[in-house]
Amino acid sequence: MSLKQTIESEIKAAMIAKNKSRLTALRAIKSLILLEETKSGAKAEITEEDELKLLTKAAKQRKDSAEIYRGQGRADLLEVEEAELAVIQEFLPKALSDEEIEIAVSKIITESGAEGMKDMGKVMGMASKALAGKADGKVIADKVKALLSS
Repeated sequence: MSLKQTIESEIKAAMIAKNKSRLTALRAIKSLILLEETKSGAKAEITEEDELKLLTKAAKQRKDSAEIYRGQGRADLLEVEEAELAVIQEFLPKALSDEEIEIAVSKIITESGAEGMKDMGKVMGMASKALAGKADGKVIADKVKALLSS
């Protein structure tokens, strides 16, 4: 079942359960999918990779907004963002731990033959592709820097 179909069935379930916060988050995800499908130059169906990118971007936006609201002391808006983030994360693959990220990045460095910071771009490209949706880009970059500079 595609993400779009899953979201549509979850929307129906949320409507029946009268769960407004979940329904809002699910509709936001559906909206992102529909926008991606209808943008100019788009294929008829979006791939799983595209779906993953959409969800990752939506989750990052919610995290960033939550941080801003937390800093401003806006508990009402913070609660909404965190609720939406929780729903979005249900559809993302399980995030890797720091140890797992470090192991994966070490393996990529070995496979690519990277020898120092001059090869960071090459390693980041491979690592970003391999760990897409499973780890935050900033965390990956920090691990790559740490491993290449040691």
